[in-house]
Amino acid sequence: MKKAVVLLSGGLDSATVLAMASEQGFECYSVSFDYGQRHRSELEASGRVAAALGVREHKVLTLGLTGIGGSALTDDGIAVPDFNDPFKDSCRQIPVTYVPARNTVFLSLALGWAEVLGARDIFIGANIVDYSNYPDCRPEYLKAFETMANLATRAAIEGDLFRIRAPLLNLTKSEIISEGVRLGVDYGMTVSCYQADEYGAACGVCDSCHYRRKGFLEAGVDDPTPYQCVAV
Repeated sequence: MKKAVVLLSGGLDSATVLAMASEQGFECYSVSFDYGQRHRSELEASGRVAAALGVREHKVLTLGLTGIGGSALTDDGIAVPDFNDPFKDSCRQIPVTYVPARNTVFLSLALGWAEVLGARDIFIGANIVDYSNYPDCRPEYLKAFETMANLATRAAIEGDLFRIRAPLLNLTKSEIISEGVRLGVDYGMTVSCYQADEYGAACGVCDSCHYRRKGFLEAGVDDPTPYQCVAV
């Protein structure tokens, strides 16, 4: 059976990607990252999702991204903005919830583990339709990382090339949810909110909550998310 490493945050998108990789016949190894994020309840969610979807092995790697800060997700001095805040990111193209170099760091570690495992496919839940200008979710970035991976690894130099797979890249949130429902994903296990509480209850007002709730409404699927507030 082909092996794949799947980046699993514990959120809606990555859970769907894991189910898709499994359906495609991959033996899946999932990896999550404790990088000092506000929404730490997503780490518990990642374990639930990994167990429910039958991964071969699930790892949680610890990183110190709070040491560089620069993001509302890793720096307590930067507030997570409400989606409906008229002044939110008014002078920015890239939102304050962007974590500097996050996907580059995550993919690099996933690449290392993939090489050790003999896996040549790495799945990531990057999406450019509903999210706001994250530079490390663009198709050209993912293609560039794949090129780098095939220049920087012994496996690739010996002719065994890596593939970065982002099957959600051009799907809307409602399309992602519909696909997950088809695959039997229990979205009640997932946490997407940027500032969910310790029990996984979503704030209901951040960008991620907005897109998640909107996706369920447009997909015509009941939203199982426990919200602290429904002003989305």
